[in-house]
Amino acid sequence: MNASEYARRRGRLQERLRASGIDGFLVTQNVDMFYFTGSVFIGYVFIPAEGDPVSYVRRSFSRAKDECRAGAVAELGSLGRFREQLARDFPQVFEKTAPVIATEYDVLPVQVFERLQKALPGVQWKDGSVLIREIRMIKSADEIAILKKAGEAVDRTYERAFAGLKEGMKEIEWLAMMEYDLRLQGHIGIMRMRGYNQELVTGMLTSGEAAAMPAFFDGPAGGQGLSPAFPLGAGWKTIKRNEPILVDVGCCFEGYYIDQTRTAVIGELSDELNRAYRVSELILEETEKRLKPGAVCEDLYEHALAVAGEEGLGAHFMGYGPDQVKFLGHGIGLEVDEFPVLARKFQYRLEPGMVIAIEPKFSFPGLGVVGIENSYAITESGFEKLTVTRGGLIRL
Repeated sequence: MNASEYARRRGRLQERLRASGIDGFLVTQNVDMFYFTGSVFIGYVFIPAEGDPVSYVRRSFSRAKDECRAGAVAELGSLGRFREQLARDFPQVFEKTAPVIATEYDVLPVQVFERLQKALPGVQWKDGSVLIREIRMIKSADEIAILKKAGEAVDRTYERAFAGLKEGMKEIEWLAMMEYDLRLQGHIGIMRMRGYNQELVTGMLTSGEAAAMPAFFDGPAGGQGLSPAFPLGAGWKTIKRNEPILVDVGCCFEGYYIDQTRTAVIGELSDELNRAYRVSELILEETEKRLKPGAVCEDLYEHALAVAGEEGLGAHFMGYGPDQVKFLGHGIGLEVDEFPVLARKFQYRLEPGMVIAIEPKFSFPGLGVVGIENSYAITESGFEKLTVTRGGLIRL
């Protein structure tokens, strides 16, 4: 990213700050720091409603000086003197009796927040969580170009993985092969999520009845996992003939995530699972027809629910029973769970620059999970598909 991109991001935030009567934003979280500066460090970024930001760095100062692409970089001293630093650098804000400062309540630990409250007496704190997520949900052409590269990397890995899959291979063995391939293409190896306690590895690769096992993760599939310490995704189960294999494996390229799912089978699926898979494709096709600027996120979800119900599969859509999840898709970018969400109460209208993963899936306890997922960038006239792996049920 060039300096003008970071200036654009800062300008969008500052415009929203001024409109909300907020004097500045204290950025505390790694991903948000990266978004606004191009670097990740221990410390804070202060972005005033007017003027240039300053990054206050504890570790590593030398690296942050090399990497930061926005504003000045200063060493962060003791937290007890942080207000003095801020007052020196931003007198227009901190000479006020009660400056209004926003920060990320959704990800900031209470303990750290209380320390900041003590270090910055007199500040009126505001929750800036939604503000920051709304700004980040509109991607630039540069961001979308990176996401395209991630989609191409995932496609190469999928095709090589499908060619190497054999009956009797363990789920974790096959996932490890895919992870190795992705890492050599530049995948950073982690899947960052904003949701509290939502943890995810490179992907959700599960087969047969294991895929339909419920899990703590807020998604339509579960998996055995390797142990109760992380009961999610690929486990020690062997992949068998004539059972669905759910390959929900993404990639993080230069910090940006692509999300994609394909369903495969060695042999053939039962008529019930085959039909459910076809309905997942139908829902995706119906959603694509409506995927254009102005469409309301909640409406897209409601239409998908209606189609699943009309096909007699509502009880299996996006999970089963009390473990059903209540969404059709979600934003992606620097985190896997970004805005907007295709779900009830999300009244956002689609805008050019939004990037959304849409994942209609059906879960059948004791049998498995089938479905498909693609990622899309909303354009002025509709959408551009960012995932390029062949669709359809992949028979091996």
